[in-house]
Amino acid sequence: MRVLFAGTPEAALPTLEALIASEHDVVGVLTRADARKGRGRSLHPSPVAATAREAGLDVRTPTTLKGEAADEVPDWVRGLNADVAVVVAYGRLIPADLLDVPEHGWLNLHFSLLPAWRGAAPVQRAVIAGEEITGACVFRLEEGLDTGPVYGRITEAIGATDTSGDLLERLARAGSSLVLDVLGSVEDGSVRPEPQDDELATLAPMLSTADGEVRWDDPALTIDRRIRGVSPAPGAHTTYLGARFRLGPVTPVPEVTDLLPGQIRATKREVLVGTGGCAVRLGQVAPAGRSWMAADAWARGARPGVGTVLGAPASEDGEGDG
Repeated sequence: MRVLFAGTPEAALPTLEALIASEHDVVGVLTRADARKGRGRSLHPSPVAATAREAGLDVRTPTTLKGEAADEVPDWVRGLNADVAVVVAYGRLIPADLLDVPEHGWLNLHFSLLPAWRGAAPVQRAVIAGEEITGACVFRLEEGLDTGPVYGRITEAIGATDTSGDLLERLARAGSSLVLDVLGSVEDGSVRPEPQDDELATLAPMLSTADGEVRWDDPALTIDRRIRGVSPAPGAHTTYLGARFRLGPVTPVPEVTDLLPGQIRATKREVLVGTGGCAVRLGQVAPAGRSWMAADAWARGARPGVGTVLGAPASEDGEGDG
């Protein structure tokens, strides 16, 4: 089939690469515009743009697909005569007048078991919520938020130490095979899309920096899930001596229950922090203005004093050389 592909980040690459290697013909690619990154603020293409251009595909990077700002892109989409459009984390709304342009519509690979976790951050929200099973779906886009009929799905277990980055990487790889399976069933006419039950829907809005702030009076398991859910982005953080202090995944330590929420106990081998339940052991940390390092290495240099509390203003902390 003639396929229009729409996607932007790394998570979209396995599907794009699978389509390029398949018997299908990728006739065009939609992706986000080049973005400025790094200290030099030079322009860098999206991962999808870089891969598609290397493959010699026709790439368009509109800021929108509707109105005068869309330029000629809607006409370009119509002129491709695609049989189907495949969408993976594109990041732009598809206007209603384009949803039926390919004969088989726009099929979206979404990283949840719809109708659970409709929205921009399904993987992160599933980890934060403590889900044990998630998955991916291919569904047909319609005007509602992730409400269209589902063409196929796969399941994936969420491991006890999975970050959202770990889980998304696995789902992106497995999802690429699901997309090819769905396209095969669409092409031979055997597909039987299933409508979603809106009463079972949950929402997964985009995460903000505030979602990564650790509340030390939460239970240890809740803190563990939150940190893993926001890793690698937008990232978990607290404060140390009033300055931002980034946190990697932690490990609950059930046998330690004598620390107050946020209170630090540092030894030569580990750094424990109290929570609303048992303590957690810190893994990687990044103090303000510094790179990631092991928590015990940080503590040897910072020497947090007895009673030092993460998340407290500087005036409430104990003594320390940090």
